[in-house]
Amino acid sequence: MAIQPVPPECGSAPCPVETTLTIMSGKWKGIILYRLLGGKMRFNELKRTMPSVTHRTLTLQLRELEQDGIVKRTVYAEVPPRVEYELTPLGSSMSPIIQSMYTWGTAYQNRAQA
Repeated sequence: MAIQPVPPECGSAPCPVETTLTIMSGKWKGIILYRLLGGKMRFNELKRTMPSVTHRTLTLQLRELEQDGIVKRTVYAEVPPRVEYELTPLGSSMSPIIQSMYTWGTAYQNRAQA
């Protein structure tokens, strides 16, 4: 893969890399996105896959992703209420980024163990 030179617009306007990192900023957002690549999940399902995250932090990060149009939150009028989270089409478009992060992280972990 050829490395692209830094385009001039990254000097004065918000750089596209900066925009992407702003959307993904937060310790848990990348993991949330990775988990949602597999499809819809309820809040507690997500929480169980990330036992170290607090309820409050997960709630805040999901809200931010929803506000950015990356995650869709669906509330069902049931008792007890049921809420599901899923990636929007815009969120799904981040799949190659998340998959690349997974691949890189695996290679890094393997290097660190060698």
